[in-house]
Amino acid sequence: MRKMGLTFTNDTIHPVEFVSLLIPIIGLYYGVKYHCYVELKGNMNFLEGMLQSFKIMIVSGIFVVFIGIIYLNYIDPNGNNWSDFSGRIFAALLIGVLSSLGVSLLLTTKSKKVG
Repeated sequence: MRKMGLTFTNDTIHPVEFVSLLIPIIGLYYGVKYHCYVELKGNMNFLEGMLQSFKIMIVSGIFVVFIGIIYLNYIDPNGNNWSDFSGRIFAALLIGVLSSLGVSLLLTTKSKKVG
């Protein structure tokens, strides 16, 4: 992306960033699907799906922040823009929570009856 001229030094959003949203959503979907059908033998409720989604999102979030800090400190030290980076991380958190809700709803196989 950097060779294509895409940087984090301004507030513009490039169309390729929207395409890059598919990577974590697909990873989250297949991670929760594996948990549901392999580990729980196809019997997962919404709360179990959300718990597994948040486990996946925490591990991936730690990895992304670590790589981002390395990038801003060592790969592109002159273009440090911590406010853009933190804004994108917050947006990723929001998208991750919404994706977790959607994936958990989509893959829920057992329901809890109320009352």
